[in-house]
Amino acid sequence: MFSIFKSKPKLKELIPSDYVDIHSHILPGIDDGAKTIEESKFLLENMIEFGFSKIITSPHTIENIWNNTPKTISDALQYTKENLSELTTKVDLRAASEYIMDDYFASLIDESKLLTIKDNYVLVEMSYINPPIQLYDYIFKLQVAGYIPVLAHPERYVFYHSDFSNYAKLKKAGCLFQLNLLSVTGYYSKEVAKIAGQLLKNNMIDFVGSDFHHKNHIACFSNPIIIKEITQLKKAAENNSFFN
Repeated sequence: MFSIFKSKPKLKELIPSDYVDIHSHILPGIDDGAKTIEESKFLLENMIEFGFSKIITSPHTIENIWNNTPKTISDALQYTKENLSELTTKVDLRAASEYIMDDYFASLIDESKLLTIKDNYVLVEMSYINPPIQLYDYIFKLQVAGYIPVLAHPERYVFYHSDFSNYAKLKKAGCLFQLNLLSVTGYYSKEVAKIAGQLLKNNMIDFVGSDFHHKNHIACFSNPIIIKEITQLKKAAENNSFFN
C-alpha cells in the first residue's frame, strides 16, 4: 500500500508479486548487458529481490555486432544456470532474443531460427536513429510466417515523437508494444517519459520489461515514477502474466 504522503510511488513498488519480465540482458558476455557471471549474479539477485517470479531474458541478435544464435544463447543460459544455481532455483530463468528488424532478421524468419518469448511472440526492435525503410515489409513477413511482433520500447524511438500517428499505424499493422519500465522514471529523458505516459493513456501498451543491462538500471528502479498514468502502468505490468 502506498503512503498518502508520497506524491508518486517508486518504480519497484509497482511490481506485481507474480511479475514475469520479458526483456533483459543478463546472460554474461554475449551482448551489451552483463559482461561476467558476477554481473549476472548481481542483476539476478536484485531482480529476485524486486519480486520477479520469472525472467525471460532477451540477448540482442544483431548481425556483425551481436551474432547470437539459438545455440549461443542456449549455451549462455545453461552456463548461467550451472554457475548460479542458488539463484536460478529461486526464479524461473529462460531465454529468448531481441531482434533488430533488418534484412538479416528477414533471413532468420525464412530459416525459422527465431527464439520467441512464448509460442509465436517475438521481441523486435529498431535502430534509435531511424526506422528501417522496409519496416512494414518486415512486420508483414513476420506475420505471414505465423509470428506476432512485440515491439520493444516504442517510447524510445524519438523519430516518432513529433507524429504520434505513427504509433497508431504500427498498432494497426499488428504490433504489440512493450514499454521499458525505466522510461516512466525519466531515466532516458523527460521527453521519453512523456511519450510513455501518452502511450499508456491511450491504452497502447500491452506489456512492460525491465531492459536491465547493468547496475545503474538496478539503482534507478528505486526512483519515483514521474508520469500520471500509474493505473495503466500497473495493468500493463499485470498483463505480463500472459507469459507464465
